[in-house]
Amino acid sequence: MGERVLVVDDDSTVSDVVRRYLEHAGLTVTLAADGPQALAAFERERPDLVVLDLMLPGLDGLEVCRRLRERGDVPIVMLTALGDEEDRVLGLRLGADDYVTKPFSPRELALRVQSVLRRAHRAAPVDEGGPALVDGELSVDTARRVATLRGVELPLTVREFDLLAFFMSHPGRAFHRAELLEAVWDWTFGDHSTVTVHVRRLREKVEDDPARPTRIVTVWGVGYRYEMAG
Repeated sequence: MGERVLVVDDDSTVSDVVRRYLEHAGLTVTLAADGPQALAAFERERPDLVVLDLMLPGLDGLEVCRRLRERGDVPIVMLTALGDEEDRVLGLRLGADDYVTKPFSPRELALRVQSVLRRAHRAAPVDEGGPALVDGELSVDTARRVATLRGVELPLTVREFDLLAFFMSHPGRAFHRAELLEAVWDWTFGDHSTVTVHVRRLREKVEDDPARPTRIVTVWGVGYRYEMAG
């Protein structure tokens, strides 16, 4: 693949193991041990993806994630402690694309990284419906990977864009969260709360009233369904 990955973790043992697994997968890896180092390395290297531990000295991972999002839409995979659900959800809300809980399998992390990179570099996440998807004042150009609402471009992350494009390509059909994980995240396993958080963030950007969504509606006991505005 040849993509560049920035790994940010203050535990040198963890960083070295992750580096070896990612390099074995054909990726070029740069290491950073704290928040300021991570931001400097990002500006210097412009990586294709960041693996980011939330517990960092100097500048915590959530703040690093926030600052990286201000700089663009680079994919971010977070490393979190098993019990840090609140931080994990906040990280996803800040725009992280995926997370892996510690202790983790380095092989699983490498697979997650490769999955996120595949989605990030795919020209269009879906084949159905051609390059343009239109629902009233909401438009998604899958060839250019640009979504607009009332003529204003939406600041969507890679996952949010792919999720919106997938929904709009299958209007009226209810999807289980597990189905969305496989179709949009390329996962055959994983925490379904990832889907829940991304749907919540997407609603904040495409719904007039996110608390009463009319486009991305909840199907109780199942998952979600996209309803065209018309």
